[in-house]
Amino acid sequence: MNDSSQTLDTALHARHVAMIAIGGIIGAGLFVGSSTSINQIGPAVVVSYALAGVVILMIMRMLSEMAMLNPGAGSFTEHVRIGFGETWGPLAGFVTGWLYWYFWVIVVAIEAIAGAAIIALWVPLPVWLIGSVLLALMTMVNLFSARSYGEFEFWLSSAKVAAIIGFIVIAGLWAFGVTSPDGPTFANWTAHGGFVPKGWGAVIGGVTSVIFALCGAEIATVAAAESRAPAQVIARMTGSVALRILLFYVVSLALIVAVQPWDTIEPGLSPYASSLGLMGIPAAEAIMNVVVLVAVLSCLNSGLYVTSRALFGLARHSDAPQSLIRLNKRKVPARATIIASLFGYGAMAASVLSPGTVFSFLVSASGALMLVIYLMVCLAQIRQRRIIEATAPETLALRMWLFPWLSYATVGAIVIVLLAMALVRELQPQFIASALTVVIVAAAWWALRRKPMR
Repeated sequence: MNDSSQTLDTALHARHVAMIAIGGIIGAGLFVGSSTSINQIGPAVVVSYALAGVVILMIMRMLSEMAMLNPGAGSFTEHVRIGFGETWGPLAGFVTGWLYWYFWVIVVAIEAIAGAAIIALWVPLPVWLIGSVLLALMTMVNLFSARSYGEFEFWLSSAKVAAIIGFIVIAGLWAFGVTSPDGPTFANWTAHGGFVPKGWGAVIGGVTSVIFALCGAEIATVAAAESRAPAQVIARMTGSVALRILLFYVVSLALIVAVQPWDTIEPGLSPYASSLGLMGIPAAEAIMNVVVLVAVLSCLNSGLYVTSRALFGLARHSDAPQSLIRLNKRKVPARATIIASLFGYGAMAASVLSPGTVFSFLVSASGALMLVIYLMVCLAQIRQRRIIEATAPETLALRMWLFPWLSYATVGAIVIVLLAMALVRELQPQFIASALTVVIVAAAWWALRRKPMR
């Protein structure tokens, strides 16, 4: 590592990290994207989300174990570097760090465009202009301090949580017959072709798409590096991950397909808005537009934060230009933040100038990257756990459940999803583009390993 005097601040509190973890998962993928999954799977979509949630929970548990073993490591990409050891750690850290940076840079552009499209419904300005303003505002928030990011994200995430809880209460009263004029509506689970109208194959296959909506919990491990007790904070995140997956996804989606027939839900339109409209809630569409906008701004804010910290970590290992280590007087990697913002602007420009080719490829190339990153986490945990059990088992303060079987099962589940992407025609472009991205990043390490970036 170089210039170790440049250390990030520890201004984040446990409440910030907790809400950052929750906010990392709740986004437009839940409020809008879930409509496509419901249409393709039926009421059993809740099983697809539950299975995907279990995979994410296992990964978070592995990260928690590694965080307790490596308390000063920082974000989860550093745990991968440490877990792979001296021989393969540099390659694993380089590949994981740059793939993670690229994934979130694309998310920044996508979320800026999505937020601009919503605001354009109310403000008669071009989407690209509104998106540019949103990106500039979120960049300013991230440049102030880690504390300003944490506070902003805390309140955005709190608003999303409040919206989900409010929906669950309203939909629950309707589904149980308290407010419904026709009594309980749970018959909708089976009245329109059964609970599994498209077969269990669709339920299992649906995991390949819904698992991406659940990505983001690992942001807590990045933010925890700037909290007062990183290892302990990360460890406490594990239980809350299971709760939010159960509450925010499975419960709310189960209520949606109870309130209205699943085959009346239109892909691309918010099922939450249509359910609220069916229950007679006034201005349901406008309410959901505001909620989705908050979710989008939250993801945009988190994306800029994560990409800057990923670049900072890479630079400390000479895997990125050394100038990115420099912090401003607020202990923020300002240069890394600005670079992330500039790449976001570039991706937005591609969406305007070449939406069907350049931007389409950029998005496709990020499609399977989080699965590859999660696979690297699993392999790092297995390797490190084997070494610790053989040398210092007493240091295992927190353990992966049923090791090694659950760790192997998680690896198997990720590999199955990747294979499904490779075999399903609609997902093949994402798999191929993502595989090409991984190859390019790995090749870059081999080309640069003897020449640290300056």
